[in-house]
Amino acid sequence: MKKLSIILSCLCLACISQASAEELLLYTSQPAKDAQQTVEAFMEQHPDIELKWFRDGTTKLMTKLRAELSAGQAQPDVLLIADMVTLESLKQEKLLAAYMSPEAKHYESSLYEAAGYYYSTKLITTGIVYNTRAPQKPEHWTDLAKPEYKNQVAMPSPLYSGAALIHLAALTANPDIGWDYYENLAKNQARAKGGNGGTFKAVASGEKPYGMVVDFLAIREKSKGSPVEFVFPEEGVSVVTEPVAIMAGAQHKAAAETFVDFLLSEKGQNLVITQGYIPARNGLKAPEGFPPRESINVMPFSPAKALADTEKNKQRFSEIWKIQ
Repeated sequence: MKKLSIILSCLCLACISQASAEELLLYTSQPAKDAQQTVEAFMEQHPDIELKWFRDGTTKLMTKLRAELSAGQAQPDVLLIADMVTLESLKQEKLLAAYMSPEAKHYESSLYEAAGYYYSTKLITTGIVYNTRAPQKPEHWTDLAKPEYKNQVAMPSPLYSGAALIHLAALTANPDIGWDYYENLAKNQARAKGGNGGTFKAVASGEKPYGMVVDFLAIREKSKGSPVEFVFPEEGVSVVTEPVAIMAGAQHKAAAETFVDFLLSEKGQNLVITQGYIPARNGLKAPEGFPPRESINVMPFSPAKALADTEKNKQRFSEIWKIQ
C-alpha cells in the first residue's frame, strides 16, 4: 500500500506539472528540420513552456493567418518567418506587439524594428554562384551583365521568390547599381525564373554557369562536392533575416517574450550557426565555409520602403523582362 501511494503521488505530480505547463503557438516558415531543432532547444531550456508549432512557406502562412483573423479564430502567439518586409506589413496593420528584448543591445539597430516589433535572427545573403568549370570568375554584380556572360546567367524571379524581391529592392536602391543593372541583365538574356533551388541546380549542372542565389544553398552543396563557388561581392549583398515577432493578440505574451529572448540569446544564435547560417548577433563567428561575418558588406535596406515599393518594383521588373 505504501508503494502504491508513492506511485499514485508521482503520477499526480506529473499530471499537475503537465497541466501547469504554459502552451505557446508558433507559426514558422523555417525548414522542417530547423524548426524541429529550434523547438526542441527552446523547450529543453524552458520545460515549463510547451511550444506547439505549425510550419509552411511564408506566403501560405500569411494566407492562413489572415483567414483566421477574418474568422475571429485562434491565432499564433509568435511568428518566425522569412523576411522583415512581411512583418513590417503586419506592424503597419497594428497586428504585432512591441517588445524591447534585453538581448537587443547585442544587435545592430538595422537588424530590428526600433520599437521592438520584430527582430532578425540570422543573415541569409544573396550573392553570386558560378560553376567551377565556367571560363569566368565573377567578383562583382556588374560582371554578370558583361557581353561574355550573355545567355549564361540564371537568377530567381522576384515575382516568385521573396528573397529575390528583397534582393531587387536592395540593388536598385544602390546608386552605383540601380535599375540600369536589371535592364542590362535582361538585354544580356539572363534567365529570371522560379526560386533559388532551380537557379542553383542550373548552375551546378552547368546549364547556366553563373547565377544569383542565397549563400547557404551554394556553400552547403559545395561542402558535399558540388562543383560551385560562391562570391560575396565587395559592393555588398542583400539579406533576408528570418525575423521573429509577437502577435498583438497573443494569449501567452510572457511566454512569447521568453521565446524571442531565447532566439536572440547567445545560445539561440549558436543554434543558428550549427544549422549553417550566419548569426545576426554581434561577436559570433560565421559557420564553417563562410568568410568572417565582419568581412561581409551588407547593403542598406529599409523594410518600410521595400513594402511601399513592392508592387511598383514587380511591375517594372515585369516590363523589363516583358512578362505579361
